[in-house]
Amino acid sequence: MAVSYNALAQSLTRSSCFIPKSYCVRDTKQRSRSNVVFASNDNKNIALQAKVDNLLDRIKWDDKGLAVAIAQNVDTGAVLMQGFVNREALSTTISSRKATFFSRSRSTLWTKGETSNNFINILDVYIDCDRDSIIYLGTPDGPTCHTGEETCYYTSVFDQLNNDEPSGNKLALTTLYSLESIISKRKEESTVPQEGKPSWTRRLLTDDALLCSKIREEADELCRTLEDNEEVSRTPSEMADVLYHAMVLLAKRGVKMEDVLEVLRKRFSQSGIEEKQNRTK
Repeated sequence: MAVSYNALAQSLTRSSCFIPKSYCVRDTKQRSRSNVVFASNDNKNIALQAKVDNLLDRIKWDDKGLAVAIAQNVDTGAVLMQGFVNREALSTTISSRKATFFSRSRSTLWTKGETSNNFINILDVYIDCDRDSIIYLGTPDGPTCHTGEETCYYTSVFDQLNNDEPSGNKLALTTLYSLESIISKRKEESTVPQEGKPSWTRRLLTDDALLCSKIREEADELCRTLEDNEEVSRTPSEMADVLYHAMVLLAKRGVKMEDVLEVLRKRFSQSGIEEKQNRTK
């Protein structure tokens, strides 16, 4: 069972960090404990400090005081990078909400983006069931990999085993984003003259009326699975059709699924009525 550090802040006013910055100062003398300490000594702040230390004490650090930390995109699910953290790095991440790691080669903390400005903004932190690995769940400000790739994982082992020469970088994508990638390629190809019969995706990309009619048609067929009490297996099938055609429209408009998921995430804490009232017209 994963454990979320977000519970640490549930009783606090929402701010840009898990712990109010007015409570936090850096303590360079207490490296064996958390580096989040509090400016005042009232009972509330002391109790909060104890919570932080208790959470860090529960992690199974290795013999060098380190644990693996994986950064993951909260919207796409993409695994962005892996690093190592010690108590201070994790504590800094909790307080700053910027993904911070420990460099084993330089024996110092480093925050992703401190030189490139491609920070990973942390929304939550999870530890695994064995309490020896950590997930930083957040949104990246730009490419995570130093090569300029979106993530550090773009080399497919199976592709290399099946081909003598890899055909270029290939990001580790989920099913949804693999589909988006294919549609994006078809969009690029649609600007080049083609001989023979075009693919269905290309036809949709070059015919707005056809695309919109298909989205309406597929949405109606999805609704009919409910209205006509069709076999349950028909519902995911029709939903797949709706999703595919809608994603073609998104590509046509230059909108990514990540943008859609970000909108959905931001609506989690709003009622439908409030969200509609706040929409920009």
